[in-house]
Amino acid sequence: MIGPMQQQLDFIAYIQRLLVEGDFSATYKFALLHALADISIEKHHANPQAQLQIKFDELVDKFITLYWHQASPFGAIGNNREQLLLQNTNSNKQAKIITTLHDAKLNNINSISQLKKSDGWKNIRSSTLQTIKDGPLWLLQKLNGKEECFLYPHIKGQSYITLNEGIAGCFRRFYDLVVYLAKNAWLQKIQSIKHNQALIGPQSQLHDFLFGFDRNALSKAKPVLIELQHGNCFYCEKPLNSKTEVDHFIPFARYANDLGHNFVAAHSTCNNSKSDFLAAQLHRERWQEQNLVINSQHLTSELSNYFNCDSDKSLAVSNWAYQVAQVNSAKLWVKKGYFEEAAGFKYQQPSAGLDLVAEEKPRYDV
Repeated sequence: MIGPMQQQLDFIAYIQRLLVEGDFSATYKFALLHALADISIEKHHANPQAQLQIKFDELVDKFITLYWHQASPFGAIGNNREQLLLQNTNSNKQAKIITTLHDAKLNNINSISQLKKSDGWKNIRSSTLQTIKDGPLWLLQKLNGKEECFLYPHIKGQSYITLNEGIAGCFRRFYDLVVYLAKNAWLQKIQSIKHNQALIGPQSQLHDFLFGFDRNALSKAKPVLIELQHGNCFYCEKPLNSKTEVDHFIPFARYANDLGHNFVAAHSTCNNSKSDFLAAQLHRERWQEQNLVINSQHLTSELSNYFNCDSDKSLAVSNWAYQVAQVNSAKLWVKKGYFEEAAGFKYQQPSAGLDLVAEEKPRYDV
């Protein structure tokens, strides 16, 4: 049995081989790689060597989340199908998931939450699942025409896959690297398609279009957060003003998904100062108390029409981010100009493990 260190080295080497030796005629394999990394941290397990079972339903949800923004015309007002970026190099044929989601948007479906409540959701889910099974699921690990099942075994006829021992731990350890590589390879694939080059142009915001967040949707969260924070900035706890912003507590640059429980309202100055840093342990404890304990159900009821609201998933992402920060000896943001060492990481269990309300917390004067 190989040790964790050797497995991590083998994992990096395998991902490198996958991106170099794999056949990427469409962008689906990049999406699958991104999805496996996301789910690995969303289902954080205390044992880094454990196997991880991933249901097909989870992969379907991830694919639809990743492709939702991309199923809109690039740089255009309206819904001109000709201005959808192609994501398949086979005879300039559009990726099926893009066409499916674009058609849903033409039927006045403006969010994934609405999509899941629509009459067409069952067919869209089924179509997306078939796309995953026909393409990337059994082809991702085909290198130079040969199956090399390092990530998960190819066992068909089940409703799930199982990541091999230690693989989910490797995805957690190297999440930033895997997602960076997947996104950049995805972007390069789209840029290489001739049809897209005329739409993109020499200067574009292609990365933000493909992988950014919906700022209009964030506006829905702002009044909810202001109310539950009693009109005060989450970080400095002073009254909010006209320059109030919605901050991703676990920075979007670290985990590029919108989770309803991951938002806080903050002064623009505090938000800009925090930037892409993880917040100090004091802030983390207060975020858990505010969003995952006291107001968890309220946030779900108010924001579930716009965002994925799953407090356990938000906690798992937080556990992953702070554990990696400690391993990497990262600095945690306290306030403008002040940082602390990432130390004393404590794994928080979902739900029952969030009994933080009665504990008195130290405070930083800002």
